[in-house]
Amino acid sequence: MVTFTARRSTPELVTPARPTPHELKTLSDIDDQKALRYYQPFVEFFRPRHGAPPQAPAAAIRAALAEALVHYYPMAGRLRKLPGGKLAVECTGEGVVFVEAEADVRLEELGDPVAPPFPCGEELLCEVDDTEDVLGRPLFFLQLIMLQLRRCSFS
Repeated sequence: MVTFTARRSTPELVTPARPTPHELKTLSDIDDQKALRYYQPFVEFFRPRHGAPPQAPAAAIRAALAEALVHYYPMAGRLRKLPGGKLAVECTGEGVVFVEAEADVRLEELGDPVAPPFPCGEELLCEVDDTEDVLGRPLFFLQLIMLQLRRCSFS
């Protein structure tokens, strides 16, 4: 069984690249269920394109996220409880959490195919203090973790 530890940067807030509307968007009755008030973790793996030299993608992802938040600005807001208990997203533009991390493990060491349960799965996710307390907190946490690449030559 492979073990590793992710070395994480300090979490930062990525805000929309340009000003966005400040408004209140009420959740639908379907989205406002108490059973859905938690953070849902997920893990995605992407390999670099064949033949492409290794790059540090964090700056590009951070910039793309800031641009996306201009169009999807409610994601940069915070959940608020309205009178009567209904939830709404207050579109504040405060941003989403972005963490850059790296680990001394190769993707191939996680299994073939890579599928849950992942070894050291908690290292692949952002550290969220309480996954059930979602009010007034960022709606989205993103951790970009760079794993080691296989030794290869680029020509």
